Amino acid sequence: MERNTVSLFETIQTLLDNKRYSTLRDILNTMNPVDIAAVFEDLQSEKTALLFRLLPKETAADTFVEMDEDTQELLIHGFSDTELKEVIDELYVDDAVDLIEEMPANVVKRILRQADPQTRKEINEILKYPEDSAGSIMTTECVILRPKMTAEEAIKRIRRTGIDKETIYTCYVSDSSSTLIGIITIKTLLLSEDDEVIENIMETNVISVNTLDDQEMVAQMFNKYNFLALPVVDKENRLVGIVTVDDAIDVMEEEATEDIQKMAAITPTTDKPYDRIGVFETYFSRIPWLLILMVSATFTGMIITGYEDALAASSAVFLTAFIPMLMDTGGNSGSQASVTVIRALSLGEIEFKDIFKVIFKECRVALLCGVSLAAVNFAKLMLFDRLVLHNEHITVLVAFVVCLTMVVTIFIAKLVGCTLPMIAKKIGFDPAVMASPFITTIVDAISLVVYFGIATALLHI
Repeated sequence: MERNTVSLFETIQTLLDNKRYSTLRDILNTMNPVDIAAVFEDLQSEKTALLFRLLPKETAADTFVEMDEDTQELLIHGFSDTELKEVIDELYVDDAVDLIEEMPANVVKRILRQADPQTRKEINEILKYPEDSAGSIMTTECVILRPKMTAEEAIKRIRRTGIDKETIYTCYVSDSSSTLIGIITIKTLLLSEDDEVIENIMETNVISVNTLDDQEMVAQMFNKYNFLALPVVDKENRLVGIVTVDDAIDVMEEEATEDIQKMAAITPTTDKPYDRIGVFETYFSRIPWLLILMVSATFTGMIITGYEDALAASSAVFLTAFIPMLMDTGGNSGSQASVTVIRALSLGEIEFKDIFKVIFKECRVALLCGVSLAAVNFAKLMLFDRLVLHNEHITVLVAFVVCLTMVVTIFIAKLVGCTLPMIAKKIGFDPAVMASPFITTIVDAISLVVYFGIATALLHI
C-alpha cells in the first residue's frame, strides 16, 4: 500500500477499535470505492462486515465490485440474506456475472437465490456465452431509443431509465425487432432542438462486435477507436448488450498478464495478486515447462558431446570457452525478434500474409547487428584477450571463426524468432508460447552446429 493509504488504514483501524462509527462513516463517505476496497483487503476478517455496514448502499456496491474475490467471499458469508440482496440489486449485470464466475458453487447458489428474477435471467443469458467472448464480458444495461422519438422524448426516457444503466453517454437506437440501426450521444441530444427526430440526427455508421467475437479483439477496438462503450449484436444484428471501457481495460490487463506468463514459460492459471497465490499453485504453473525445456536442452549437450573428442584430439578445447557467449548472444537476438513480432501480432499490426516483409526486415536488422557485434568482439579478442591476457590460442583465424559464427547465429536467431510466432498464430497456437525460452533453446542448438561446423571447416579440428 502507498504511504497515505497506510496512514489512512491505521486511522480507520484505530477508529474501529475505539468504536467511533459515526466518524468512520464520515471518512468513508469522502473516499473513492477503490481506496475503500484496498482498506477492506487489509482489515481483520471479523471487522470487515462491520465496516461494510457503515457504507451507503450505492457506495457499498461499488466498493464490493473492486474487492478481491477472497474479501468478497468473506463478506458474503457474513451477510444476512437481506444484506446480500441489497448488494446484488445494486450491482450491474456484468459485475454480478464476474462475481458468480469467481465464487464457489455454494456461494453462487446463495447469490442467485437473492437476485430478482429479471437479474437472474440476464445473468444466465451472459453465462451461456463462451469464456473470453464479447458476450461473456458485456452488460445488458444500456439506454435504447427508438428512431421516431424526438430529442425531448429521448431525454425524458434517459431520465426515467438511466439510473439503472451502466452508461448513458452513448445511447443506442434500435427498431421494434431490436435491430441496431444507430447510435446517438447525450451531447447530440442536448444540443438538438426538442422536436428533432432521432433518426435524423443519429449516427448510422455503427461499429459493433458479435457476441462470439474474441474479447481480446474487442479490447483492441477500444484502443483503436477510443470508445467508451461498444455495442454487442447477435448474428441477426440485434442489440443484446454493450461492452464498457472499464471491462475492456480489465481484458487488456488479463491478456497482457497471460502473454507475459506464457513468454516466461509459465502456465497461466489465475489473476490473483502474487502474494495471494499459494506455493503449490505457483509450482504447478512453472514445473511442466521447466521439465520440457530441460529435456529439450539436452540436445545442446548431445551436440557438444559429439564434438568433444574432435576438440580434444586437435587441442582445440579452448574453443568451448566461447560457447556461452555465442549461445547467449543468439538467444538474446532471437528473443528480441520474437517479442517484437508477438506484440505486433497481438495488436493486429501484422498478419501471416506479411511474413516475407517481416523476414526481409529482420534479415537486414540481423546483418547490421551481427556485423556490429562481430567487429566489437574481434577487436576485444585481438586487443584484450591476445595482447593484454596473452592468450596464445587466440589467432586471427580463431577470432574470425568466432565472429563469423556470431554473424551467422544472429542471422538465424532473428529469422527463427520472427517466423515461429507467425507460424504458431497461423496454425492456431498462441504466439506467446513461442517466445523467449523456446526460441532460446532452438537457437542454442543451431548456434552450436554452426560454430562447430565453421570451426571444422576453417580450423580442421
